[in-house]
Amino acid sequence: MSAPLPADLGVSDGHAQALRAARETNKLSKRLHRLVGQAIADFAMIEAGDRVMVCMSGGKDSYAMLDILLSLRERAPVDFDIVAVNLDQKQPGFPEHVLPEYLQRQGVAFHIEQQDTYSIVKRLIPEGKTLCSLCSRLRRGILYRVADELGATRIALGHHRDDILQTFFLNLFHGGQLKAMPPKLVSDDGRHIVIRPLAYVEEADLVRWAAHRQFPIIPCTLCGSQENLQRKQVAAMLREWDKRFPGRLETLFSALGKVTPSHLLDRNAYPFATLQASGQPDANGDIAFDDEPCTPPRQDPVGERDGAAVVQWIIEPPDRRLAAVAPGGE
Repeated sequence: MSAPLPADLGVSDGHAQALRAARETNKLSKRLHRLVGQAIADFAMIEAGDRVMVCMSGGKDSYAMLDILLSLRERAPVDFDIVAVNLDQKQPGFPEHVLPEYLQRQGVAFHIEQQDTYSIVKRLIPEGKTLCSLCSRLRRGILYRVADELGATRIALGHHRDDILQTFFLNLFHGGQLKAMPPKLVSDDGRHIVIRPLAYVEEADLVRWAAHRQFPIIPCTLCGSQENLQRKQVAAMLREWDKRFPGRLETLFSALGKVTPSHLLDRNAYPFATLQASGQPDANGDIAFDDEPCTPPRQDPVGERDGAAVVQWIIEPPDRRLAAVAPGGE
């Protein structure tokens, strides 16, 4: 048996840990860029010549969205512009200097809109009631106006995969609707396209990315101070499911992109009243009475993709190698 190597010729524990951490961070970066690029390509979120207004709250999600969009812009298949916008709602203790200083360091064009919506919300909503609905409506109207003033053609919001799943269950449990949070939509006033580039990204990855990038996070004293929100209860339910049944959230998210209106009850979504037997077998027809179990779904929220379009959006730094587009790949 050969003698062990001297300790000074080996890799120290600290160095080994640093190497592992660097590898994990690199995998995280690739995954985030790939998923954002996939979402942009899948839903045609950004087109040539767009001016994207990135809405910045000071939270981890909006910081990460801006960070990744800036990186993707350098090698995207189309040219587009970015302007960051923050709505200063005049919350007590809000550190007004943090976002402008960060954005200046990043060399990003930005606009700070100052509107005292905090006082309006606190005056109109009774103590202990949920503030989100009124706050969102006020903020939305202001941001639409600012988008017009800045000539923005896209309004980018930082909602992620977990937000979309939570919204689905909130609408299911409390609204009686099969409705989630779309990755792309036309604004309420019919004048703007709103996009959610983080639609495929898990919140846990955004937490890790924010820690790695050391974003100067600004806590929200409105949303963050309400502990009994229904959204928080749904989030806790989903975390428990993910813990007890690994893979369930991926399956749920995948299901949002595989809707079969003929197997639901919405008469506005499927013409049940005029349905007639054609006399021809349908390979995609009802299999409710078949003996064989249904095929497990692929973990792809949107089904078949335009592979070329996706690949264009996910060339990754620093060596510009192509990331794998297979669901679940690193």
